[in-house]
Amino acid sequence: MEDARALRARMYGEDDLSSVPVFAGGFINYGYWCGIPVDRPISEADRVRSQLALYRLVYAGLAGRRVLEVGPGTGVGPGWAFAECGPAELHGVDLHPEQVQRCAERNAAAIAAAGGRFTFRQGAADALPFPDAAVDAVVSVEAAQHFDDLAGFAREAHRVLVDGGVLKVATFFVPDAATVGSLPRLLEPFAEGVDREHPLPAFLDDLAAAGFADIEAESIGEHVWPGLDAWVAQLGQPEGTWPRRYLTAWRDGLLDYFVVTASKVTPASAPADGARPRSG
Repeated sequence: MEDARALRARMYGEDDLSSVPVFAGGFINYGYWCGIPVDRPISEADRVRSQLALYRLVYAGLAGRRVLEVGPGTGVGPGWAFAECGPAELHGVDLHPEQVQRCAERNAAAIAAAGGRFTFRQGAADALPFPDAAVDAVVSVEAAQHFDDLAGFAREAHRVLVDGGVLKVATFFVPDAATVGSLPRLLEPFAEGVDREHPLPAFLDDLAAAGFADIEAESIGEHVWPGLDAWVAQLGQPEGTWPRRYLTAWRDGLLDYFVVTASKVTPASAPADGARPRSG
């Protein structure tokens, strides 16, 4: 049986996960469906709009900042964000060389015109190829569910951020560590090890241990799972098949989608409770 790391490498390499019909427009995310009607036929344009909306949510407030995105997919989202959200710099890091190549090819004109302000390179989430205090923001859009070492990612994100820098991570987590072990029985990507059952409380603890403050987690599941399920159903997946069980897992409290934010502050300026996670 193919191990999880090899399977992920194949999915993001030769198989090009972005070509799977559930994704559209070259993105690889489940979408943020707030304001997009899902009780009627969904157009491909609306599906793409949901994915852009997730990027807009993560990149809000990052104009003028140097941004590092960990897990940039095929580069569609970062390309849009660099053009529309106004970061001073945007650098993508991906573990898979095929994805880095896709990012570079897709954004070749913008990269050439940016003079080093827009780049993509290969690297791991727990060994980021950047020096200390190199960026103002570290973001990740639906990639952290694949990371084997979230504590290592937290430490590396803290290291590469300047004082006052921010971390924003959008992906799905297990809300309660007590339910770990349930998702592989429901969802094939968890059974195969492609996605990891990362408990949210453990990640918040990892961030605090790495030195982050102002740690918050906001659930946006109500704007992710029903829309995703409606789209998957429209693509022909019958009820009861594993792609339709994300909605079930969410309703049963086994899985949810969060935007996690945190700040890097110097110890002298950190509030007394700055390292205590707060779940929103």
